[in-house]
Parts: sequence; C-alpha cells; structure tokens
Amino acid sequence: MSRTRPHPAARLVALGVVAGLVGCTPASASPDHLTLVGFAVVRAAHGEARESWAATPEGAGVAWSSAFGASGDQSRAVAAGLPADVVHLSVVADVERLVTAGRVDATWDDGPEGGIASQSVVVLVVRPGNPLGVTDWADLTAPGVEVVTPNPGSSGAARWNVLAAWASAGGTLREAPGGAPGGTPSQSEAEGFLARLLGNVVAYPGSGRDATTAFAAGTGDVLISTENEAILARQRGEDIEYVIPPTTFLVQNPAAVTTDAPARAQDYLDHLRGPEGQRALASTGFRPLGDVGEVVVPGATEPARPFPEPEHLVTLDDVGGWAAVDAHLFGPDGVVTRLQRAGA
Repeated sequence: MSRTRPHPAARLVALGVVAGLVGCTPASASPDHLTLVGFAVVRAAHGEARESWAATPEGAGVAWSSAFGASGDQSRAVAAGLPADVVHLSVVADVERLVTAGRVDATWDDGPEGGIASQSVVVLVVRPGNPLGVTDWADLTAPGVEVVTPNPGSSGAARWNVLAAWASAGGTLREAPGGAPGGTPSQSEAEGFLARLLGNVVAYPGSGRDATTAFAAGTGDVLISTENEAILARQRGEDIEYVIPPTTFLVQNPAAVTTDAPARAQDYLDHLRGPEGQRALASTGFRPLGDVGEVVVPGATEPARPFPEPEHLVTLDDVGGWAAVDAHLFGPDGVVTRLQRAGA
C-alpha cells in the first residue's frame, strides 16, 4: 500500500474550504436562528441534541445553520469571521484562539464544567476479527503495521490521539516533588516511541471523520480514533471493531457561545450540558459528563455496557496541562512537528 504524507498545502486547502462558508452560512438575524460551528465528529450528536432541545420551550421554533470540519480549521475560520453563535471544538486551544480574536468572552470556561461539553476516550480501531491481534499501543509500532490517524496540523482529534500514545509511553511534563518534570527520565523513551509509531502512519487525513472514512475505504490496518467516532461508524454500518488499550486518554471537548450570540445560544449550550443533551451525546457514543441513568448504545462493543472503565485513564492534568503539552508536542519546534517534518 502506498504511503501518503501530509503536504503543507493540504491545511491551506482545508482552511479555504471552511473559510468559504463565511459567505454561505448566514449570521443569526434573530433569536429564532442560531449558527453552530463544530469539529467534524460532533455533527450527529448535535442532530440528536437539537431535536431534544426543540421539544423544550426555549428551543421551540429555532432554525439552524451549521458547519462542521477539522477543529483547528473551524477555529481559524471563526476567528477570521465565519458566523457562529455556538462553537463546539475538539481542544481548548481552539476556543482560546477565539478569545484572542474577540469572538468568545474570556470567562467562557467559568462554569462548573470548565467549558467542557463532551468527552470520550482514545481507542484503536481494527479490522473485523482483529486479525493482527492489536491490544495495546506497542502493537502499532511493529514492522509492517499500517496506521491511520488525522493530521495534528488541522485536527484536534489527532492531537488527542498523539497525547494518548505519548502518555502511554510515560510522556508527561508534570513536575514531580522537587520541581523536576515528573517524566524527565522517560521523555526520550516516550519521544522514541512516538517516532516509531508515526513512522508506521500511512495516511494523515484532515479530520477525525476523514480518517474514519479513509480507514473504512481500506486504508491501513489500525485507525487511532475516539470511542464515540468508532461507535458512530458502527452505528452507520461500518464493519470495524475497536479496542480500548490498557492506558488511554480522557478526551474532553470544549464549547462556548460567541460574544454577539443571542440568549438562546446559551440556552442551547446549557441543554447540551444537561441530562437530556448528555443522553443525546451518549446515543452517538460520547461518555456523559455526569449521571444520566442507564443508556443502551447501539454500536458499542457491549451496547448495554457501552462505556467500560479503562484500566488506566490519563488526563491533561496528569501530563502537565494543555498549554504545556501543546507547545511541547505540537508547537513550531515541538516533538511531533519535528518528527513530521523529518518524515518519521
């Protein structure tokens, strides 16, 4: 199978496509119209959430416009003027870009959820029957194993994937007692592991959804993805399986209203974070933020027990926080940036 590598122009093309929506996605002209901009894999979840909100007094009669795509591209487009009342993006950095641009208020994450609206975990998606016997991250570095993951330059999902792999190998920037980075002795090992894993990547699609599409079409042996995306793909009839590795990462996605959004935008976001909205998210594979009672989720490995507890669940706090790891891994001279530049 031929290997495909990301080209710098690919991100510009993707951004151009999203930015092109500025002229065709109308701004909200009244409280009865809202515009949602989200990262690619939440499209189906918002369809469910908007339907349940429409049955409430606050949501009755609201018309919607929406745009979905790679989180980084969507964030840059909104910062550049893409109309939006509600944004639901993959990583906090993509919302903070909008704070800097004046599109989102600096207090967006002051609520009890800390700005988070959805969550999931990173999984390994395999072919039917798991023919390579993939159970853990190390299996992705074996010679000849072809891996698919989105492009970290455009996709927030890709950054979560890389974080999970890095953390599984001991990567962390959290300070240990005495002030030294807790992971310092293992940083070279964690970075070496990333180099071996990325060396097996055969495709870097632009978004988490594009990566699923490529894998379903036959590219690669293993897809690094999120549990919700794997469940949704199975709901849609894709013949795939997924494995939760012993060590995985808690993926938490932020959402906010824009500074000029009508009050109903906040009503919708409150609904999304509440029990009905979280049940809607759970129905498409996202792990609820709180207790929503028993849920049966078609497409999950065990629909009646859709969200098993991972053996070891790593969080952003465990590795030093988003700002630190984002710069360390994905900054202009970050570990992943250098590895991709070198063609790892």
